[in-house]
Amino acid sequence: MMEHLNMQSMDKVAANVAKIRELFPNCVTERINNEGKLEHAIDFDMLKQELSDHVVDDLQERYQFTWPDKRKAILAANAPINKTLRPCREESVDFDNTENLYIEGDNLEVLKLLQETYLGKVKMIYIDPPYNTGNDFVYEDDFKQSADEYIDNSGQLDEEGNRLVANTESNGRFHTDWLNMMYPRLKLAKDLLSDDGVIFISIDDNEQENLKKICDEIFGESNSIGPFIQNKMNAKNDTVDVQKNHEFILIYRKMRRLKENKVIPTIICNQRKYKDVFFENSRYYYLNDSITTRGEGGILNARPRLGYTIYYNKATNDKIAVADYDQEKAKTSNNEAEIYDDNTELLQKGYIKIRPPKVRNKLGCWTWELDKFNNESDSIVIVGKNNSVKKRTFVDKSNVIIADGKEKCIITSTSNSRSILDFSTNQGTNILNAVMNKDALFDNPKNLDMIKYFLSIINNKNSLILDFFSGSATTAHAVMQLNSEDGGKRKFIMVQLPEVCAENSEAYKAGYKNICEIGKERIRRAGQKIKEENPLTTQNLDIGFRVLKCDSSNMEDVYFTPKEYMDKQQSLFVDNIKKDRNDEDLLFDAMLKLDTPLSSKIEKITIAGKTVYNVAQGHLMACFDKNVTDEVITAIAKEMPSYFVMRDSSQADDSVAINFEQIFNTYSPQTVRRVL
Repeated sequence: MMEHLNMQSMDKVAANVAKIRELFPNCVTERINNEGKLEHAIDFDMLKQELSDHVVDDLQERYQFTWPDKRKAILAANAPINKTLRPCREESVDFDNTENLYIEGDNLEVLKLLQETYLGKVKMIYIDPPYNTGNDFVYEDDFKQSADEYIDNSGQLDEEGNRLVANTESNGRFHTDWLNMMYPRLKLAKDLLSDDGVIFISIDDNEQENLKKICDEIFGESNSIGPFIQNKMNAKNDTVDVQKNHEFILIYRKMRRLKENKVIPTIICNQRKYKDVFFENSRYYYLNDSITTRGEGGILNARPRLGYTIYYNKATNDKIAVADYDQEKAKTSNNEAEIYDDNTELLQKGYIKIRPPKVRNKLGCWTWELDKFNNESDSIVIVGKNNSVKKRTFVDKSNVIIADGKEKCIITSTSNSRSILDFSTNQGTNILNAVMNKDALFDNPKNLDMIKYFLSIINNKNSLILDFFSGSATTAHAVMQLNSEDGGKRKFIMVQLPEVCAENSEAYKAGYKNICEIGKERIRRAGQKIKEENPLTTQNLDIGFRVLKCDSSNMEDVYFTPKEYMDKQQSLFVDNIKKDRNDEDLLFDAMLKLDTPLSSKIEKITIAGKTVYNVAQGHLMACFDKNVTDEVITAIAKEMPSYFVMRDSSQADDSVAINFEQIFNTYSPQTVRRVL
């Protein structure tokens, strides 16, 4: 008999118990649960003993960061929920072809629903959560209920119908409420990251310290890459003492990766510059940096062997390097007249002398040794009024482009990122206003270029990007914009609670009832604008998105409590599906549970008069029609899908139910079969 599909989100507790059982089988025991069933459980005393040379008593003083309801916040991350994501074609753009997702709903629930399909598959997460200023809002996660109540009610509206509450400073749980909101979401987010994945979190100083502590706990202190300081470039007199014109961006990687005992950089700053090129003797070249250095190591006192003079004849382009100085005096003196002795013979022949430029009022030095210069002098070009010494770097003709009417080449250099970044807050607002053709729709949208910068330094053009506090959808805009510039195939998942716009807000007056409507419209407009401005390079640019909305389970109560219904002599083939759900709702539910990306291509075909869905080229096949015959099942089995799903009530008669397993065992025994 076919197994029923598990319609709950992943049970993180059960998964964690399984992992511990692998490592420490003696620490796993058995117990009778509340339903009277036998289940595995952790013997925590034994586990403590395995992990220490002495038992750590709960009453002992030790370093820790805690707050009221922290354990319940952990429970909130681990507890499964009966929820689903329903597709909304009418609000989507290019539903059938896009690989981008826009998900409406409580991000705690959505992160749980994404666990099975997207576990370890997200390269980068960027979030801009509530800063807990007392003026913004936090999600109201009720930790006063029991675990069972939480499983039943998580994600439902509170008694007043609200999911967001103002967290004013007068609240005695001011920090506690914010931490309880953030902790489970970050725990779930970590699991979605790939092994080389990284998360960027914007925050100000209200919760920066606490955020770092919980991130150190969740991701590991050693996986902190370090904060960026964003210079917002707008000084505000919003405090009594110090103007707040900066914010923090905390950066954590999933795990530290090593190669040959060296840490592999998680973020890499690739800088692209356009260089003017010159053509000489059938070869293109550009002028590289001078053969000098401006750092402390670039003074003659420190490197006395590199203080020679370059004698240059402009008429003949001849360059000769001469050691015309006292190296011993060069170690201590900074008097050029005392150290150097001009070569009068070369000067009389029309040569001019060029010496290393000074560094902080001290005599400078070259980066090349004397012999190297004379051996490679043909690659040196003397330019400008100051006779700068530049090195030719030759490039292949295929790397030469026309930009601004001139021949140029693109130079990419790699370096460590600076910790202080200049990204104007006002620019974020101006870009949003320009795209939406309306001012004041959204408060403090993030700077587009800043998000583009984060996307570029993770150094992966084909990555999956997640933002589960997506707001005005700056992250989606940045993904599309950067893809248009560098030919990338990045994909995004935006998650946003449909927070209601106040009736007196400019957004509401403009026709936007909630924040999701603003975000979706921005993506539509930004995508079109990018294509219009770059018609030649954006022909294959994905500017679409599938809209999915978090909702209650597709299944009736009979699905979750079958024993009660069987006691009432319900039919074996009772329809478990809610009346308001369609086949596409069921299909996406199956995709969530059966390791099938929600952006997968969906083909709808007809077999013996029945509608069959083919998802991701045979990875998943499904049929939800009634009266499914052996002919349909046989045709599907011959396609050998990885997964097959159908309704429990779809089988035409008892014989089909009997033959079902035999048909698959004959044609595709490896197919995982499930019923709803």
